[in-house]
Amino acid sequence: MATETCDACGGDVRIAGGISGIWSTTHEGTGGMTLEFEDGSERFVCFDCIETLPAEPTAADVDSHRDREI
Repeated sequence: MATETCDACGGDVRIAGGISGIWSTTHEGTGGMTLEFEDGSERFVCFDCIETLPAEPTAADVDSHRDREI
């Protein structure tokens, strides 16, 4: 199983696909997604953190999320 770090909370997030799951019979989904912002930056954020972000988040919202408790 491949993982990527959530840019909001710092947790390890499962990434679907890739060579790590080639022989697996279970189909596990990805636990987050990459958000692309107007300034051209990108942040990978887990679904739990996405739910706590504002409706129109900015990169600064994701960055400031690290200091908050979920």
